[in-house]
Amino acid sequence: MIPDTDQVRNLWEKYRLPDMKRRHVTLVNSAVMLLSELIYKNTGEGGNDALLSAAALLHDIDKAVPGLPGEAHPDTGVRILNEEGMPEVAELVRRHPLHAILDPAIRPRTRDERLLFLADKMVKHDFISVDKRFALWRAEPLDTKSRAVLRKTYPLVKELEREVFRSAGVTQPKFAKMARLRYT
Repeated sequence: MIPDTDQVRNLWEKYRLPDMKRRHVTLVNSAVMLLSELIYKNTGEGGNDALLSAAALLHDIDKAVPGLPGEAHPDTGVRILNEEGMPEVAELVRRHPLHAILDPAIRPRTRDERLLFLADKMVKHDFISVDKRFALWRAEPLDTKSRAVLRKTYPLVKELEREVFRSAGVTQPKFAKMARLRYT
């Protein structure tokens, strides 16, 4: 099942998604839908926008939910979405975290997986660049393993960013401006 907007909001309530995370996922949804539209207009390559939107709006559904033993983000969210009868949404969500780009088993490969992965890295509480997002992460008090993940993922995320913006036919600054105009 691909949930509609009301079903998404009901899930936000059920799983107590915090307001700041609701803003984040809403902005990620705006970013991913704009990227999808631009790529379709520029290349004719389409995807499943209903599924992509649902995954964007639910990719952090687990942020206020304690995980089961051995679960980390987004494992808890993937479990929740599967339990809610949304395996297609769960699969996109499974491939969105930063470390996924390093793991052949969950690396984002399809158009929609890649767009969700990238859009999540271009939003904090506003539309930002991948460079800004990584700068924010680097400023956090991270352990050695997390810092290594940042070092390894940065060039891969930057390459994905170049590929996506090339397909979209826009630069990152132009995209951010378009996204802000559309969202406000």
